[in-house]
Amino acid sequence: MKWTLGHLSEIMLATAQHVWMSAVSVAIGFLVAGVVAIFCAHRPRAYAAALVVTNLLFVIPSLALFAFLIPFLGLGEKPAIVGLSSYSLIVLIRNMVTGLNSVPPDAIEAARGMGFRPRDIWLRIELPLSLPYVISGLRIASVTIVGIATVGAFIDGGGLGSIILTGLDQNRAEKIVVGSLLISAMALLFDKALLFAERKIVKWR
Repeated sequence: MKWTLGHLSEIMLATAQHVWMSAVSVAIGFLVAGVVAIFCAHRPRAYAAALVVTNLLFVIPSLALFAFLIPFLGLGEKPAIVGLSSYSLIVLIRNMVTGLNSVPPDAIEAARGMGFRPRDIWLRIELPLSLPYVISGLRIASVTIVGIATVGAFIDGGGLGSIILTGLDQNRAEKIVVGSLLISAMALLFDKALLFAERKIVKWR
């Protein structure tokens, strides 16, 4: 552990970069997915088209997608964040649409009968009832993005992937182990934090 103890500041910086890149990517993906999901929730054809597009994005190898974005965004975290956000869409959109479509029609009709406006129905009926699906999608997307963000090091995106990459170049097993363990711990913390938020927010479950 000699290298680890002598480079704690470098490890902390790489960890902070990884957290930032992952969190921003999931946040952007969440906003985009929210807009798409609201539009597609009761439009099967639009939903099918959205799934085709997001599936195509997801199957593109991460390094190939990042490389494709370099001419437009340059090297660094920008193409990495755009690429990571794209990868999160398939999970987020699918879970959001599933959640919105799972709201019982009787509950919506009852709300209309009570004089609820469309905005009130959305905020007080549809959104709360779909939250378990939304948060579940966020958990899956977060864990996935934390792992894929490692590849961002190949385009100078920073993060813990840079420690693993230099460890491979220098044949230093300690760097590879430290980077891998921290990425695994980060993914676990993201998942547990969102699980805790779900239990606090969706208390009626």
